[in-house]
Amino acid sequence: MSRRTIGLSEELHRYLLGTSLREVPLQRRLREETAALPNAQMQISPDQGQFMALLVRLIGARRILEIGTFTGYSALAMALAMPADGRLVACDINAEWTAIGRRYWTEAGVGDRIDLHLAPALATLDQLLVEGCAGSFDLAFIDADKESYAAYYERALELLRPGGLILVDNTLWNGAVADPARNDPDTVAIRAFNAACLTDERIDFSLLPIGDGLTLARKREVVA
Repeated sequence: MSRRTIGLSEELHRYLLGTSLREVPLQRRLREETAALPNAQMQISPDQGQFMALLVRLIGARRILEIGTFTGYSALAMALAMPADGRLVACDINAEWTAIGRRYWTEAGVGDRIDLHLAPALATLDQLLVEGCAGSFDLAFIDADKESYAAYYERALELLRPGGLILVDNTLWNGAVADPARNDPDTVAIRAFNAACLTDERIDFSLLPIGDGLTLARKREVVA
């Protein structure tokens, strides 16, 4: 929902990017092409992309699940951070938007690391579970339709290995979650998701004010 981190002044935002962003030219070009689209606000902020790439490297992620790909910026950031034998399963339903991402993935030399599924994400996730992929992913990123967040989260948690990470985007929803007058279905769904995370003893988590709000959850190991 936001191409910049929520709550920052324009001056501080410029300083943040100017002193910390290590975006490669290919990523910048993808952002600029996406900015011309009517739905450009759906792209994550570049500082969030860099943070996600850092997490990929920190945990040595080789198997990543992405739910909601748009024009492929987040997938590109994470794929560039993976080892050459890493694989990213990307779920989306829009062939036009993801075709933009495919071009950049190929140019970056990471196209063979990304397996794009153009189908409803829940169907793809359920198929992965049928195929025996439970507990096999290191990291999952959820950034799709908000009313399905709870369902995506449950599947992702099952597909994740113990100690793996789930990243959930837009969990501050441009401040709407704190506005009692906002009760549209998306806002209500995100509020409910945030409340559920607080009491979910299967995870350790933190809601971070990065981008439009990024929930970072670690799947706890099962103690015998």
